[in-house]
Amino acid sequence: MYDVTAWTIPGHPNVTAYTDIGAVMNSIIADVKAKQPSQASKPGAVIYIPPGDYSLKTRVVIDVSYLQIKGSGHGFASLSIRYNTADTSGWHEIWPGASHIKLENTDGNHEAFLVSRAGAPRLSSIEFRDFCIDGLGFTPTQNSYTNGKVGIRIASDNDSFKVAGMGFVYLEHALVNNGADAFDVTDNFIAECGSCVELTGASQAVKVSNNLIGAGFVGFSIFAENAEGLLVQGNNIFPRGRSVVHLKTSNRCSITANRFQGFYPGMIDFEGVNKENLIASNHFRRVPEGFPPLQGSNNGKDDLYGVIHLLGDNNMVSTNIFTFDVPSAAITPSGATPTIILVAGGDGNFISNNHFVTNVATKHVVLDGSTTNTKVLDSGTADQVQAFTTNYAFRPTP
Repeated sequence: MYDVTAWTIPGHPNVTAYTDIGAVMNSIIADVKAKQPSQASKPGAVIYIPPGDYSLKTRVVIDVSYLQIKGSGHGFASLSIRYNTADTSGWHEIWPGASHIKLENTDGNHEAFLVSRAGAPRLSSIEFRDFCIDGLGFTPTQNSYTNGKVGIRIASDNDSFKVAGMGFVYLEHALVNNGADAFDVTDNFIAECGSCVELTGASQAVKVSNNLIGAGFVGFSIFAENAEGLLVQGNNIFPRGRSVVHLKTSNRCSITANRFQGFYPGMIDFEGVNKENLIASNHFRRVPEGFPPLQGSNNGKDDLYGVIHLLGDNNMVSTNIFTFDVPSAAITPSGATPTIILVAGGDGNFISNNHFVTNVATKHVVLDGSTTNTKVLDSGTADQVQAFTTNYAFRPTP
């Protein structure tokens, strides 16, 4: 076990965890590799970050398995509120705290942590837990959600990684994993970031659960492409991501028992052909943007796009509660009847037993003309369900 505050870089005694925690961690990882040369026994190590403020000027590169990097608190604090408050001179604190890493990146790289290794086997059992990665500020304004900074980028195939109890704030990309297998993202605060959790390339058996998540209007709260068996469960996801969950060509994923709030259409957005996915027992709340500095921002989609935009085959949307509370003057296009669930394409999709609470007249379910064999049961009256196809089954809500 290594304490970053007690480690001295050989030949560079003036570099400390407080001046460049990245350089210190890279030196520690080199020491782990030097002390564990045996193929048969590489137990890894723990790198501990005590509470404190640490500048990260050099990207940390992780290429060993069985490494745990941990602190003593996620330290999350809202920078958006801070930057949009005219006078903070009387505040108790203005920066995140606990085990707090300030991502400065004067080495020309964008990531705080890059996890990558070529060859076999793939990296396994790396954990990040209980510390804060802070991007410090956005450019060109503090409400842009852009600065090029990445908290953790996992760039090579990996197995059984875990990110738990972390705080991510003011990063353009908080957490990116390319090629994840059995990846566990749990109990984190990931908010005020351009995009929060991104599963790129392909993934299988990933779990995103019990997190508090909120992306910017330019990015995704949760994004997954070519995902197999993703579980999104028990999260509280709040505005203002351009979509709350975006699935691209993903199959057999479960989105269950979450609370979702969004400012824009397409809260759940499907892209490509997505098969056998389950969206069940969630609470959706669609409301307008209420924060004056961002009231002019949107995701470019209108209210005919659907709160859920479903595309693919044999997907199921069941037993959800939808609350639509948008003033009629804020609906786009002007005078349109908003769509809650749009089945935009595909075969054999199943919509059942959903409950809708709306302040204006809505189309609870709309079926595109390209859809076939859709079943819509107990999810709206005849006036609330609109079909541009004759190839469907319908049982109206009594």
